[in-house]
Amino acid sequence: MHHTDIAIVGGGLAGSTAAAMLGRAGIPAILIDPHAVPRPDFRVEKLSGRQQLERFRRTGLAESVLRSATHDGENWIARYGVLLDRKPSEQFGVMYDTLVNAIRAEISPDIEVIHAKAAAIRTGAQRQKLTLSTGAEISARLVVLANGLNVGLRHMLGIERRIVSTCHSISLGFDMVPIGRTAFDFPALTYFSERSSDRIPYLTLFPVGTTMRANLFAYRGMDDPWLRQMRQAPEQTLNASLPGLRKLIGDFKVAGEMKIRPADLYVSVGYRQPGVVLVGDAFATSCPVTGTGTDKVFTDVSQLCNVHIPNWLSSDGMGEDKIAAFYDDPVKQECDAWSAAKAWNFRSVTIEDGAWWRAQRAARFAAGISAGMVRRLRNRLAAGSAAADRQTRPALGRPV
Repeated sequence: MHHTDIAIVGGGLAGSTAAAMLGRAGIPAILIDPHAVPRPDFRVEKLSGRQQLERFRRTGLAESVLRSATHDGENWIARYGVLLDRKPSEQFGVMYDTLVNAIRAEISPDIEVIHAKAAAIRTGAQRQKLTLSTGAEISARLVVLANGLNVGLRHMLGIERRIVSTCHSISLGFDMVPIGRTAFDFPALTYFSERSSDRIPYLTLFPVGTTMRANLFAYRGMDDPWLRQMRQAPEQTLNASLPGLRKLIGDFKVAGEMKIRPADLYVSVGYRQPGVVLVGDAFATSCPVTGTGTDKVFTDVSQLCNVHIPNWLSSDGMGEDKIAAFYDDPVKQECDAWSAAKAWNFRSVTIEDGAWWRAQRAARFAAGISAGMVRRLRNRLAAGSAAADRQTRPALGRPV
């Protein structure tokens, strides 16, 4: 029997981040995951945006972990074959297993890591008991379920999931290689859909090491013939779906394996129980189109480990009233609500043909053009000012 304060089930992004944070805080914890080395998985492949990176920094891990990622520095924004803007970028491309490995490297040696499956769970207001696939048992004050889409332990506790939207979106991941050139002209690119009938919100291209990685998103069913066409003739299908793309980036080919992943939106039901807390996808899924899943993970884990667990451990027991404080946390609730709203808004602005949504698409296109024009004007003015300053500056060593 292993005794600890916190038992974390699942060593993916959420679980490994929690283990690293608790180790830094000196809180006894055990991380349980069957895989000694994270397996490649088509999940997070990019960390981006000031808000998301700020949430990552709240975990205390960002600066060291991001050294394993590729920073592109500038992201081109385009639609209809027109380059709208060249935005300074805070994007970091990184494959999921590389990201999790980098986070695991930050886990303190004081955190015990057990490579096994959690086969059974029993919870209560004082201590919780986990039985592992090896037959070992763990007694903990709190169990953190960070095991993503795996529902076995949740079902044992009577926690169910309610599907809000089946196959809400589909994500496609593949590598892209330019033809006739050694590299693409852009550091990174986000290309938005041209027609609502294609049901594509956008294609994003970003570097991971020396590879240009592509994530393409679509609002279609898994039985849609378009997916088969993408597998069999990806270049032709992509050019037909985004006719202006090749005009902007030139000829290209799709290289390597194409990964396809559907995403259901679901929420958990019956999760307010003593002794156990759900984080990340174990609590509720998000739509990959919006890129908010990572925001939810970092928010869940940072609030849990920075705020709630230290408070809970300062007194006896782990009753439902304590656990409720996490689910009622206004920072968590705001992030969850924002993520859910964005999932539906992005879908509607992509595929709906009502006058309101057509106007929304036109307004976004106009806003993109305006932002690009303003940025180019500012850059020219700054360059002109710098040149004038150099001309009026005295030569080095010449007396004034």
